[in-house]
Amino acid sequence: MSDLLRAPAEIKYAEELDWLESVDDNPKPFSWRLSPKMIRLFILGSERADGLDREISQKWFGDRSIVERAIVTLASDRGLLLIGDPGTGKSWLAELLAAAVCRNSTLVVQGTAGTTEDHIKYSWNVSMVIAKGQSRESMIPSPIMTAMETGVIGRFEELTRSTSDVQDALISILSEKYISVPELDSDNIVFAKPGFSVIATANSRDRGVNDLSSALKRRFNFVRIPVVTNKKSEAEIVRFRTEELLRRHRIELDVPPTLLDVLLQSFADLRASAAAAGSDDEKLESALSTAEQIGVLEDAILHSNFFGERTLTARTLASSLVGSLARREPEDLAILNKYLHGVVEPRSKEEGGSWPEFLEGGRDTIATLS
Repeated sequence: MSDLLRAPAEIKYAEELDWLESVDDNPKPFSWRLSPKMIRLFILGSERADGLDREISQKWFGDRSIVERAIVTLASDRGLLLIGDPGTGKSWLAELLAAAVCRNSTLVVQGTAGTTEDHIKYSWNVSMVIAKGQSRESMIPSPIMTAMETGVIGRFEELTRSTSDVQDALISILSEKYISVPELDSDNIVFAKPGFSVIATANSRDRGVNDLSSALKRRFNFVRIPVVTNKKSEAEIVRFRTEELLRRHRIELDVPPTLLDVLLQSFADLRASAAAAGSDDEKLESALSTAEQIGVLEDAILHSNFFGERTLTARTLASSLVGSLARREPEDLAILNKYLHGVVEPRSKEEGGSWPEFLEGGRDTIATLS
């Protein structure tokens, strides 16, 4: 695993999955590697009441009912659509579910404006077709077709980024559970094996870009992933990802808990400001998601490790926050400057602590970018 830039969940947590599979005596649907109960435990982590001989780490932070509904959907004959704002952990939950169900989370189609029906069904190896004609051997199956043939989970990221005609190619796959290959005279139908399902994700902010047809909606169970608003839950997510980051980069760096509090409070302040804004020009272009919060912290940690004193400072954190969130000039810089003067400056006078240094670092960075 050490030679992979980013290991998929089934490799990263292989030891945990192996152990859970060895002690799992609960009923399993189809050819699932783990039972629904063990999948929930793998994703949400173990508790003392579970009575296990070892601790299982929590990997996704959210409501238990969301995970349970997602698992139940995968055991049915309908697809699973995880929908929510950017940075709510939709893709990570999809990856964990696929890893736990079938130990393969890599059969992924990425939805974009350039995604075609071939990406969902199949294409052809042109050189083999010229040499030997069209056959099963010269056919290149899509990740979704491969998932059908092997009875595992196929994933479709950012479904609503694809055009409507491409989306609708999924209708027959989800309802009939087969793909026809009319170019072949024989052996021209690929049937799905038991265990096949599709996990799709959609960004709720993309509504109106390429809306799903009513026919496709009926083939999916919608599971909405809410934005994390609970400070305690968000802090757990940020700490979890920070520890993961430090391990991955093999960084030994001091991250004071007080600075995590400063980061959490800053994002809470900026979200409140965005909610009260009268127009889009008065809002940061950033979604201010938990994922972007983690991105700010990652930038600050790496900067401190390579160019700082191997400890995270409030100045570096403020610089990373401004640098990461100021995407439009001058609009975003003006919003951040207003926040520093209107919120951080009074707080630094009242509370002290890390806030004065945070204020100074933010001001210096805005001055540099302006």
